[in-house]
Amino acid sequence: MTVLEERIEMAQENDELTLDGLFESLERITPEGYKVEIVEGAIFVSPQRDTHWETILDIIEQLRTKYPRKRLKSDVRVDYPGHLNGFASDVTLIAEGAEKTPGELWHHQDVAFVAEVISKSTAQNDYGPKKTAYALAEVPVYLIADPISVAFGADVDMTTTHLGLTLRTDEFPRD
Repeated sequence: MTVLEERIEMAQENDELTLDGLFESLERITPEGYKVEIVEGAIFVSPQRDTHWETILDIIEQLRTKYPRKRLKSDVRVDYPGHLNGFASDVTLIAEGAEKTPGELWHHQDVAFVAEVISKSTAQNDYGPKKTAYALAEVPVYLIADPISVAFGADVDMTTTHLGLTLRTDEFPRD
């Protein structure tokens, strides 16, 4: 049994299992270059890949034509409705005027847009429990960039949403 498993077991026995406690424990043992998310209480640790990051960066650069840098986040934890949902979404747009919680987190009610770039190991989360949590949180726009299912190259028209822009995918990298 690892130290983390022992701590989680102790927390569960004391009925103290919280996202803050889990993330605090995970921060100490997660190697550099890995992303940690908790989806419905399950812990996911994923290595960052170049093509994944380049797609995220391309989305952020396009959003920067309309939104200030301080409202755009990547891999920043936001707690969502449901059982133990602490997501570090690939791209998050925070609403204008939003303020952090006393614990220095953003409120899910202030999320205006989320984009997830699919990876084979976590695609089931993005299409399943995360999609559900974003809907429960009433995130107005949720974009899934899925190079596994859809060939990049076509524009994604989001002019009819509050984002009011068209996202180009022609420069998204291919795996």
